[in-house]
Parts: sequence; structure tokens; C-alpha cells
Amino acid sequence: MHRPPLTRRGFLLATAGTGAALALTAGPASARPRPFGRYGSPAARRTPKTLYVDPRGRGDFTSVRAAVTAATGSGWTLVLAPGTYRETVAVDATRTDTTWIGASEDPRDTVIVYDNAAGTPKPDGSGTYGTSGSATTTVQADGFTARWITFANDWLRADHPDYTGTQAVALKAQGDRTAFFHCRFLGHQDTLYADTRALDHFARQYYAHCYVEGDVDFVFGRATAVYERCHFRTLVRTDLAAAPYGFVFAPSTAGANPRGYLVTDSRISSEAPDGYYKLARPWVPSSDLTARPMLTVRDTHLGAGIDAVAPYADMRDAYPWQEQRFREYRNTGPGAAVTVPENRPRLTRAEAAAHTRRAYLGDWRPDAR
Repeated sequence: MHRPPLTRRGFLLATAGTGAALALTAGPASARPRPFGRYGSPAARRTPKTLYVDPRGRGDFTSVRAAVTAATGSGWTLVLAPGTYRETVAVDATRTDTTWIGASEDPRDTVIVYDNAAGTPKPDGSGTYGTSGSATTTVQADGFTARWITFANDWLRADHPDYTGTQAVALKAQGDRTAFFHCRFLGHQDTLYADTRALDHFARQYYAHCYVEGDVDFVFGRATAVYERCHFRTLVRTDLAAAPYGFVFAPSTAGANPRGYLVTDSRISSEAPDGYYKLARPWVPSSDLTARPMLTVRDTHLGAGIDAVAPYADMRDAYPWQEQRFREYRNTGPGAAVTVPENRPRLTRAEAAAHTRRAYLGDWRPDAR
């Protein structure tokens, strides 16, 4: 039976575990007799540095933020019971080598969500949050790992038609050796901010078996990031009558960084009409006019939602996409059709050998853990 696409708000207002965003079902979180699954409990703690979080009060803490506050220093593990955690969370740079685990091992069950946008006024009257401040979850620390968790921002344009700052980040990651396995990132504009702490900080990030959805620039930033076996999905927009609806990637790679975003063995699908999305546009921010955005998409299925004739566009006229580091290699699907060769910059086979997970991540092997 065909199921129509469900809205972001519709999913996030549902009970954790319904999995509405992917039209899948799972058992209700409240029915689980062992909220922490195979990962122990406060009465049977796996290690002295393992903390348990459960919104129903069966753990050490009922909020992720409280657990992060308690986990000072390095090497902590947070085990999150199924539930919806409506809060903002920040992991500062001192809390290194932290691991978060969704205890059910299904990311649909464990959701961290909030609804700030760039244009949302701060409660203290000091202005608006801005793009970075809108993030539901911010991770600055090196060595962060998350498994089986949904990071979401359910702010909606339709609820705030007067806002000009419509960026609403689900997760902002800035640390080196940052990895996400089987996680979901849900939002609309600027969903996943894969970034670094500073211009000269070449943070390496790895996303494996993850799901990301949005509409405008919804994977963006200046990190060296590898997306392997991930699914990117573009959304319908009811506020626009014509294409383009948006852009999947908007890298802002520092000019001195030899490696930006690598998408490999993945797929891009769409809820929107055919050809209504661009694959990417380069972001050269005012804070770094020397940036040379870099994106390589290889061995990936590009669905019909991607404009095959003109898959790239400029964000600013002064920095045309043709002068940036955009390349493709061995992609498939209707969105990968080469109809205008000059609009599809491709790697040679020899060049492609330098665009692999190992080449981008160097001596860090997150896939071996």
C-alpha cells in the first residue's frame, strides 16, 4: 500500500518508535521491559564511565543534557533509552572520546529534537540564534561517536512566515575523529552542519549507514567528511511553485584543505518532482573568502529528483561552481545522466584512486571499530 510522505512535525510529534519519517514501524518505546537493552543499567553498569539516560526515570538522568554536564573529561559512554528528548545539547571541546548509544539499536526509537531556527529570538532579548545557534545538538569535542540515534530540528517555515532566518540545524559537528553509525538527521534547511572548530582545524568526520533529509543546503560546512552507504532524501516544498527547491550539498572547504566532502556508495532520492533539486552549490562564507569548496560524489545512485542537465549552481556570482572542486565518478541513476558534459565534471580512473575513505581519513580507521 502506498503511503504519502509524512511531515517532519508529524513524525516528531508521534511517539518515539513509530518511524514515520521512513514510513516504517517499530514497537512503542514504553513497552520495552529493558530500556537499555544489552548495554547494562545503573544496577549493572558496564563501566564506571557509563551513564544511563531515560526520559521515564529508569536511568541516571532523564535528559541527555544533564548526562553530558555530569560527564566531565574524556572517555564517557552515554546509553540512551528509547524516547523523545526535546532539548538542546552541547558537547564542548573538553569532553573528548565520548560515545552515545541508542540502546534499542534502531535510530527511530531514540530522538533528540528541538525547534530553534536562525531567526528565532533568544529568550534574553539579545538577538536571534543565527545558524550555528539554532543547532539541536552541537559537538565540538574530538573523538565523538554516535550510534542508532536520530538528531532532528522540527522548526517549520509554515509556522513562522515572517522569519527571514529559516536555517534550522539538527546537528553541528566540529570535532576531529567524529563518527556516526546508523544515525538519522532530520530537518529542512541546513540539517547537517559538518564543520570544524576553526579555519586551520581540518576535522575528519565519518558517516556510515546514515539517513539525511532536507531541502536547502542540508549537508554543509568545511569538514573533511566521508559519507559511506548513506541515504540523502530531498523534501517537497509547499512555499515554492517552481524549481529549484534546493541543494543537497553546500561544502565550504578551506582553501588549504586538500580534502572536503566525499560521498561514496550512497543514494539520493526525492519526494519532490523530477529535476527539482541541484546536487550542490559552493558556499564561500564571508568569514573565509579563500574557501574552495570540495565535493566528490562517486559510485552513488542519483535519483530523478536531481537536475541532470544542470546539477550544480552558484551561491554567489563571485564564486562560480566551475572554479571549485566538484567532481563525480561512476554514478548511476537518472540524476547522473550526462546530457551536458561541461556541467558534469568527472574524475578519471587514476584521479579516483585518491578519492577514497582511506585517503580522506588518513590514519584514522573508524570503520574498523
